[in-house]
Amino acid sequence: MSAIIRRSFPARTLTKQEFLTPFDRIFDDMINNMFPTFANDLGEDFFARGSYPKVNVINHDDKITIDAAIPGMKRSDIDIHVTDSVLTIQGNSNQSSNIEDSQYVKREIKRSGFRRSFKLGDNLDEDQVTAKFDSGILTLEIPKVKPDNIEPTVRKIEIK
Repeated sequence: MSAIIRRSFPARTLTKQEFLTPFDRIFDDMINNMFPTFANDLGEDFFARGSYPKVNVINHDDKITIDAAIPGMKRSDIDIHVTDSVLTIQGNSNQSSNIEDSQYVKREIKRSGFRRSFKLGDNLDEDQVTAKFDSGILTLEIPKVKPDNIEPTVRKIEIK
């Protein structure tokens, strides 16, 4: 019997980004295929990686709902505004300032200011955006514009 020599290399540990990136791509492709107008309605970088706060976006028949996780902040720390069809959620820093003679051993809690913007499409009513904040979750509701049932205008062009 001949012996089979197998060379083994030490197993390499994947980073979180290396592990999740293929799943992110699959998810992005699925969303783009299922909802092809999302990019136009909500902006190209709506689901950008690393964005904060993390959000859930729910597409209803009559509105879009955005739930943003903003733990550790108060209602008064958050500013929401719409300018030129861009919805912006902004928060002031809630950084602990009592870490003078100490150092972090591990730091995972985001404690800094943030700003996240979303491009609103023509089918969303930017004048009727509502917001509520409860237990660290900011919920925004953006009504969809109901199209008028107007017959298309047909104009005959005379050839000269």
